[in-house]
Amino acid sequence: MHAELHLVDAFTNSPFCGNPAAVCITEKEMDIPWMQSVASEMNHSETAFLHRLGDEWSLRWFTPRREIDLCGHATLASAFVIWSTGREDEGSPIRFRTRSGTLTATRGSSGIAVDFPAVPVTPCDPPSGIEEALGVEVRSSGRTQFDLFFEVASAADVCTLDPDITALASLPARGIIVTAAGDVPAYDFVSRFFAPSVGVPEDPVTGSAHCSLGPYWGERFKKTEMIGFQCSPRGGSCTGNPQG
Repeated sequence: MHAELHLVDAFTNSPFCGNPAAVCITEKEMDIPWMQSVASEMNHSETAFLHRLGDEWSLRWFTPRREIDLCGHATLASAFVIWSTGREDEGSPIRFRTRSGTLTATRGSSGIAVDFPAVPVTPCDPPSGIEEALGVEVRSSGRTQFDLFFEVASAADVCTLDPDITALASLPARGIIVTAAGDVPAYDFVSRFFAPSVGVPEDPVTGSAHCSLGPYWGERFKKTEMIGFQCSPRGGSCTGNPQG
């Protein structure tokens, strides 16, 4: 069995920034224990597994601990690898068959665009102890299909967070999104993403979180296109239409 591995920094144009993803291309569908072992060995927030299905590509995502339903940066990395290795013509869209339905990537003069679903935020009561775990006051709280979602007062509060990762790992969600309005003209909003329950203490730049951040801030600002900055230590930005 032949397997091909690539490492790509997504959501950045600078080395050693953005979010690194491993991309593994195989000749056929591999069994889950093998894919999980490879993802654990790679030890990145996500490893993408690809194989061709006619004119589409099967795409699955694994953290070091388990398979997940949706991942942005590893999808972006997968599209980049497919085009860069000549497996698809750069002018042709790529269709990925995933656990979240069919996702499409296109490439233009401004870069790669991926059509992702909108994932709404439903208001909810904040979990007990969340402000102590985050170390900051929570203005509003919600839940998405995958994650818990918290708005705080300022971009500075988000970017200087030093949360209790052990406490966050006990929360009943894939991850924890923390966000605030941007404080510079370049960015509409900022965010951080923590997912210790699936083996990712902090994800540097999280495409799937922006499936919720985009609609949330789009409704707030009445905008149809925005730029978000994820102010993790590596950092990275996402641009898109929040309608999904």
